[in-house]
Amino acid sequence: MTLHAIIDRVTDRIRERSLESRSSYLAKIARAAEEGPRRAHLSCGNQAHAYAAMPDKEDLATTRKPNIGIVTAYNDMLSAHQPYERFPDLIRQAAHAAGATAQVAGGVPAMCDGVTQGRPGMELSLFSRDVIALASAVALTHDVFDAALYLGVCDKIVPGLIIAAGTFGHIPAVFVPAGPMPSGLPNDEKSKVRQQFATGEIGREALMAAEMASYHAPGTCTFYGTANTNQMLMEFMGLHLPGSSFVNPNTPLREALTVAAVQRAAAITRLGNDYLPAGEVLDERAFVNGIVGLMATGGSTNLVLHLPAMARAAGVILDLEDFHDLSETVPLMARVYPNGLADVNHFHAAGGLGFMIGQLLEAGLLHPDVKTIAGGGLDQYASEPKLKDGRVEWVAGAHETLNDKILRPAANPFAATGGLKQLSGNLGRGVIKVSAVAPERHVIEAPARVFADQEEVKAAFKRGEFTEDVIVVVRFQGPSANGMPELHSLTPTLAVLQDRGLRVALVTDGRMSGASGKVPAAIHISPEAAKGGPLARLRDGDILRLDAVQGTLACLSESFESRPAAQHDPSYSAEGLGRELFAAFRAHVGPATEGAAVVV
Repeated sequence: MTLHAIIDRVTDRIRERSLESRSSYLAKIARAAEEGPRRAHLSCGNQAHAYAAMPDKEDLATTRKPNIGIVTAYNDMLSAHQPYERFPDLIRQAAHAAGATAQVAGGVPAMCDGVTQGRPGMELSLFSRDVIALASAVALTHDVFDAALYLGVCDKIVPGLIIAAGTFGHIPAVFVPAGPMPSGLPNDEKSKVRQQFATGEIGREALMAAEMASYHAPGTCTFYGTANTNQMLMEFMGLHLPGSSFVNPNTPLREALTVAAVQRAAAITRLGNDYLPAGEVLDERAFVNGIVGLMATGGSTNLVLHLPAMARAAGVILDLEDFHDLSETVPLMARVYPNGLADVNHFHAAGGLGFMIGQLLEAGLLHPDVKTIAGGGLDQYASEPKLKDGRVEWVAGAHETLNDKILRPAANPFAATGGLKQLSGNLGRGVIKVSAVAPERHVIEAPARVFADQEEVKAAFKRGEFTEDVIVVVRFQGPSANGMPELHSLTPTLAVLQDRGLRVALVTDGRMSGASGKVPAAIHISPEAAKGGPLARLRDGDILRLDAVQGTLACLSESFESRPAAQHDPSYSAEGLGRELFAAFRAHVGPATEGAAVVV
């Protein structure tokens, strides 16, 4: 199928915008690759230190076996990362069988947004992405690895690992998923219980029982938030093995896929004939394919922040207009909670990513001619893995959806567009995700109520102050103000107001989350209020208009433009739970439109 004209045009625009930075990047990784296997440049003493604890250290010292570095986000506080506890032993065994060796190069932090929602610790969440990139660099800087396996799943972990993989672009990179937990309490029932708690209909005991029934086992949370969007992205970008993203943990197929990932890592080093540096996989076509996947699946708005930062690490410059134009072109093919009732296990059973990638390739909406760790183009990702005699074999994926309430073909989608809109106007520039928002709520014009944090919103709700249509503005939530925390804990409150018949919207320079849903939310507004952005001039009662149809966000009050800006009080985020250690991050972070990054 011929590539769609808009996909082609957006890719060319990114390529032209990135010409200088991408050329410089490719030259950098080519110079690094030309030096040959890195261990050859270490002294005998350097190498002895690196291999001292390995049972097969003589192999590394005297042969040209590939040595694979494992960068792991394992901890047993996160259900998504707990399965990684067993992976290093399995990887070392698989590497040995493949004629290679493997070492855990280092660990990276992996915090959980689900634990820190609405808490001060959430202010470190976005910055943890950059810390993960830095920690990965420390792990790989020992310079003894011919390929790297990246073990990570959740919100900031995969983007941070990608920034590292791009920075060390001469080293082949294979991303190894852990899989989602089995289905628990349906997500819509969990959401209903949260709203009942917000209105005081039930107590904390009932709320706790529902939450524990939802998050109940090792594996990724089953709703389609940022963690599972990351997993989709790695498959669309050719960094996972085909069909591996949503296979449950601790199953024979999951284990066999991990072994197969080790085999691929060993095969694509510079020591063999199929050298595939990560930087060649991470080109502008791969990032366009990733954005297409984001739109077709109705994925997390957090990736609108992460993808530009990830791309910059590989010399590729993305802009909000790229997301907008691709969203207008790509159909919404999936309904997975919060955009529907199904979870990712149901999505996978209905045909999953293999069906979707096949459909999008046939429609000309994906670049087929990309480099992938599977060894060919993206057409391989229309297949699915099966277990035969303990080994993985790939067979043709589903050609028809197995449940059209969850997954539909590109020619008969749930919506003609991906549901992500760029917003601009006299309040700045940002985005809104409307795939779960009812069409009659795509345009909201109402008086503003202005708050400096989400707790003030909840307090006003409890006092019964929201009795009319309202656009809730939560400012001073941007990256330089307090690290740009998610405001997801506002979802039940705003949803209750909407269910009471009010027309409600949220406007913020903060984030919402991968679980943003039926309430219209204009997020990532830039310039942020702490930098003197327009949100800092808003007052209670200003008439605001959020128009997701036309893509505009404006204050209609006449005096707005000439007002002085309210000043941010940085003391709120200056200390506690490690926030004092991140003052330099807040001082030097870039704008949300460029990924809200410090290190790229």
